[in-house]
Amino acid sequence: MKIGKIIGAVLILGAIYIGYLGINKVSNSSAEVEVLGLEIDASNDSGKERGFLYIGLAIVLFGGGIYSLNKK
Repeated sequence: MKIGKIIGAVLILGAIYIGYLGINKVSNSSAEVEVLGLEIDASNDSGKERGFLYIGLAIVLFGGGIYSLNKK
């Protein structure tokens, strides 16, 4: 197995992990609480931004991994 294929596989695995972290950050950065019939929405905008950055990085790494695997 060539080193390019190994690097491609590592990039894809890293992209999956970082994408998972990003999705968790986005989903955990907001919460809703209902108090006496009123809904209170607490949102962490910096956490959402960081989560979207992780997702973007995961997409770039995944593309690089696919390119490395398909390169001849």
